[in-house]
Amino acid sequence: MRSKPVAGRYLGYRAADEAQRYARFYNPELEPLAPHVCAALDRGVVPDVLLPPVEEAPENLFGGSPVLEDGFVLTDDGGMRVSIRTAMPGVTPAMIDWWFGWHGDAAAKYKLWHPQAHVHVAWRDTPPAAAGRARYIGQTSIVDEYIGSDLVRGAICFVPPVELGFTDRSLEPGGTATIVCARLGLADAPIDIGYLAHQVRSVPGGSEMRSRFWMGGRHIAGRNLAGSMAAMVAKRVLRLTESDARNLLVHCGQEMPHLAAFLPALFAEFGDS
Repeated sequence: MRSKPVAGRYLGYRAADEAQRYARFYNPELEPLAPHVCAALDRGVVPDVLLPPVEEAPENLFGGSPVLEDGFVLTDDGGMRVSIRTAMPGVTPAMIDWWFGWHGDAAAKYKLWHPQAHVHVAWRDTPPAAAGRARYIGQTSIVDEYIGSDLVRGAICFVPPVELGFTDRSLEPGGTATIVCARLGLADAPIDIGYLAHQVRSVPGGSEMRSRFWMGGRHIAGRNLAGSMAAMVAKRVLRLTESDARNLLVHCGQEMPHLAAFLPALFAEFGDS
């Protein structure tokens, strides 16, 4: 799934990026991984029963049963599941919805999020002149980013939470939580490869994000006839590895705390835009 670099796209900030009004929020340095993320990496692959499939996501994220919050599994069909949580002091669920609607139209905004991995972003179609969920749900974000050392050009199609079975009352307008859901695919081919969900729930002092990824294996599917034929081949030959799971866990474990560090101040200044 490695992509080729596109001319004119680059990591980091250059003069044109530094001229943006929000450029002062750009910080090229990342904090060390949180201890619980390091512990998950040290533990390695866990039995797949500890990280439920996407069909059990509503109970997993909103139910009362104990769950493994940080870790990764490899599934028999060649897929993987990844789970990680992020403390977000000072962040509200509404800020997260605003961020997912705000950052997708400019690479310089996207680079704020992960300065060492994010390269480019654009909406596939122009989103509505709205904010929060109304701006990003139903839209597809085309991203160039590094996952580990692999440059990936992805298509992130944001879907209504109910599409993945999320109907908890805390998600209603004015509630104590939000959840960002998406179908993950390739930007350069009509193939989807997985799902993500970022639940953000209010806690004392801010929020906690609980992220889930279900990738590869039975989740590979085509968006059209040609894509379906290619997906059949991919299901047979593509097997995600422990290295893939580790790289995704690290990527999320870096970008989400980095986002939380500047989001409250960014929202205070640009939240009406």
